[in-house]
Amino acid sequence: MYPNPDLLLHLCGQRDWDAAEAAGELCPVSLTEVGFVHLSTPEQVHLPANRLYAGRTDLVLLHIDPRALDAPVRWEPGVPTDPESMRFPHLYGALPAAAVTKITQYGPGPDGRFQPFESPA
Repeated sequence: MYPNPDLLLHLCGQRDWDAAEAAGELCPVSLTEVGFVHLSTPEQVHLPANRLYAGRTDLVLLHIDPRALDAPVRWEPGVPTDPESMRFPHLYGALPAAAVTKITQYGPGPDGRFQPFESPA
């Protein structure tokens, strides 16, 4: 059984989000290359951030309401260096801008590493 969180996250550059917001949907390169949009839970978003976006300071987290998605989400393994039992949500279609409920800046800490996202109380 896979998790059914109330919140999923997508990590992207601010410019990518600005373009997606204007277009009404986000279609990252991964959608063409592997057939899905990479999503994460707040507890796992630091893994792809450190792997793919080291040194970047222009990143935002798109907060996504999973109920507003109109394509399937499948929970699948990440890369071999991720914890063995961990599954990541993959959206098999474009990410509608209307499913994004909030945007949060997401930068590395003083040591240059990203940490799991903790929503402010």
